[in-house]
Amino acid sequence: MADQDNYSDIQQEVPADADIEPDPENVYRGHKATLSNPNTSDEAKERSRRILENETGEPIDSSNNIRGVPDGGNSQEEHKDPANVARGLKASITNQNVSDEARDRAKERLKDLEG
Repeated sequence: MADQDNYSDIQQEVPADADIEPDPENVYRGHKATLSNPNTSDEAKERSRRILENETGEPIDSSNNIRGVPDGGNSQEEHKDPANVARGLKASITNQNVSDEARDRAKERLKDLEG
């Protein structure tokens, strides 16, 4: 009977001597996460900020998005699909667990959305 760990010709682990480069996009994301994480030290944030500025050639602050381009501020609202927003508002209006006040706000927003 074959050893259970060796039943496949698929390599189980990456050998220690493998020359594997970290994905630059993941490294960039990690540094961006360091900048926005309130639990990281100021030294770690400053180190990540310097690395990102060297990579992008432009100043980096917490308002920059993953590509280093300044965010427009309320970008999440701008990118929402109006049809999905309307469906969510309609669901709020018909949901019995939603307060009357919230239903009224949803009706107003839906009215504004539909024009």
